[in-house]
Amino acid sequence: MSNEKTVKSALISVFSKDGLEPIVKKLNEQGVTIYSTGGTQTFINDLGIDVVPVEEITSYPSILGGRVKTLHPKVFGGILNRQNNESDVKELADFEIPQIDVVIVDLYPFEKTVASDASEQDIIEKIDIGGISLIRAAAKNFADVTCVASVNDYAEFLEIISKNNGSISLEDRKRFATKAFNVSSHYDSAIFNYFNKDNQEVVLKISETNGKALRYGENPHQKGSFFGDFDAMFTKLNGKELSYNNLLDVDAAVNLINEFKGEAPTFAILKHNNACGFAQSETIHQAYVDALAGDPVSAFGGVLISNTVIDKATAEEINSLFCEVIIAPAYEDEAVEILKSKKNRIILVLNDVELPQTNVRSCLNGVLVQDRNNVTDTIEGLTYVTNNKPSQSELEDLIFASKICKHTKSNTIILVKNKQLCAGGTGQTSRVDALEQAIHKANSFNFDLNGAVMASDAFFPFPDCVEIANNAGIKAVIQPGGSIKDQLSIDYCNDNDVAMVFTGTRHFKH
Repeated sequence: MSNEKTVKSALISVFSKDGLEPIVKKLNEQGVTIYSTGGTQTFINDLGIDVVPVEEITSYPSILGGRVKTLHPKVFGGILNRQNNESDVKELADFEIPQIDVVIVDLYPFEKTVASDASEQDIIEKIDIGGISLIRAAAKNFADVTCVASVNDYAEFLEIISKNNGSISLEDRKRFATKAFNVSSHYDSAIFNYFNKDNQEVVLKISETNGKALRYGENPHQKGSFFGDFDAMFTKLNGKELSYNNLLDVDAAVNLINEFKGEAPTFAILKHNNACGFAQSETIHQAYVDALAGDPVSAFGGVLISNTVIDKATAEEINSLFCEVIIAPAYEDEAVEILKSKKNRIILVLNDVELPQTNVRSCLNGVLVQDRNNVTDTIEGLTYVTNNKPSQSELEDLIFASKICKHTKSNTIILVKNKQLCAGGTGQTSRVDALEQAIHKANSFNFDLNGAVMASDAFFPFPDCVEIANNAGIKAVIQPGGSIKDQLSIDYCNDNDVAMVFTGTRHFKH
């Protein structure tokens, strides 16, 4: 098997013609015989370049409205034959099958058609049959054939044949084959996921082609990558490249702030995926000041996020804090210039992008998949289980606390007063530990917990938590309920004038 192959013939059948013209001209200049079909054939003819219609090879016209053009032994025989196999070479001669050295294909845009909310019939018509078959055949036979399977690879292919006068190495052919199978597998996954959108089949197929290597993973000795369309989510205005840990914190920040979309100015400061500062106020400046007061120590090196435009006054406050990332839906021009004064500070504009409705994570020798937690507690959905009922302001604080609680690592307790996070107990092995951590932290930053409210991500199996909370001055509690010993907590609240409401929804986050 010779390492180098000089291109003498090429089959071109593409959807996108962008970038194709210089390739066709270069192939023609190098004396390559070009075969083509349909719109691609017309495109090449319009360039004044000779092209052999596939129909001349197959002696069969394009049929069924163009659904069948290249699916023929004389086409696939020309691609799949082994040039060092005497029997294959003889059969090509016996059946007058031309050798095909290069296959250039760009598939019908199935994913774009789905995303455009096209009709099902239009989507089905964008399932490429001939193109995907050509890709698989050419990539399989990379020993003799070069497969260019995407418009994204046109420029690289042109550079190679231009530099080497039409000669392509085995190494390059195999690399193009790798790219081709990436294209075909992703295409098939997209089609399957469209048909399986109602999860009729319990099957997981994930294919992300937008991959980016990170500096490292969670720690410097770990490799890390991000797969996704970051540029669709954010417009980056300043700063260094985001790290693995940055991305985890940014994900947590976006999920949390989305709970407060369209509400009064709200600001969050996150550290290690949990909110260490959070507040809502009449202005974003005051919301930031109040959020920072929640834990100015942990805020160092954190991720900051706002649900509204960051103005000059807020930027000036932020600028005195070392923080890794700032996220907002918009910024005043003066605010951007102030924040850019730290060259490594990452400034992101959050675009309005729908997030995936499925969570996926590795587990043991496989993966765990679950629906996204789209349940947000509301005042209307509460059950009032105690004699003492929360006031309107307490109800608003309870829902505010519940939303933060939903996005904090379990076991968690969240303490809120006047829509300001006083403290949270995060990731503890017992709910009592989480509560005591939160109270200790709130006291250390001089918060007066008298009149504060408490949120828990899961039920209280004993009345100890409501007792500890009451002793700290907390007079309103929100929790899912559902313990067989709920009545013990209810009784304690009734005996001590504490208001408690049930949501009926647990919000574990591991």
